Amino acid sequence: MTSELMDWDSIYRQEGAFEGPPPWNIGEPQPELAALLKAGKFRSDVLDAGCGYAELSLALAAEGYRVVGIDLTPTAIAAANRTAQERGLSKASFVQADITAFTGYDGRFNTIIDSTLFHSLPVDFGPNTVTEDELRAAVSKHWEIDEIRPAFIHASMDAAIPADAPFEMPTFENDEKGRQKMPAFLLTAHKAG
Repeated sequence: MTSELMDWDSIYRQEGAFEGPPPWNIGEPQPELAALLKAGKFRSDVLDAGCGYAELSLALAAEGYRVVGIDLTPTAIAAANRTAQERGLSKASFVQADITAFTGYDGRFNTIIDSTLFHSLPVDFGPNTVTEDELRAAVSKHWEIDEIRPAFIHASMDAAIPADAPFEMPTFENDEKGRQKMPAFLLTAHKAG
């Protein structure tokens, strides 16, 4: 789908701002979230907001969690549904919708995941840098924050940025697979009350 500044679906169709797939979709769950899964930090039912190709949703479903992935882009949702079917994962379902107008699931989810979505809200403004204070202010209106700590989003940026791009990417440390480790925050919280 398209916002005034970013055509997210064209990115997932690999026709957008990047060469190849979206760099934040790395073919596996983001390592910070995979560590939470391994540590048993999720509780069913899970909402994966801005799931993209849904590697985390699929990993959760493979471990027995019931998961609903939501994304704005029909291309990402079609790919997630296809992969879930190929892997025989009946506990994962996917919905193409705008998270800011997502209804019909009130009270269902015990865990909500956002991996690279919050910085893109509101949708019309596109990606932006989010500070710890902004994150705390937004989330603490509805949740008790347990922790906010520095973390990383791993991305395959080298192949994604066209050689003739009108900008230069900042330099980031690479992980053991050669992906850039872009600074982020990992926030954990629980429902107040």
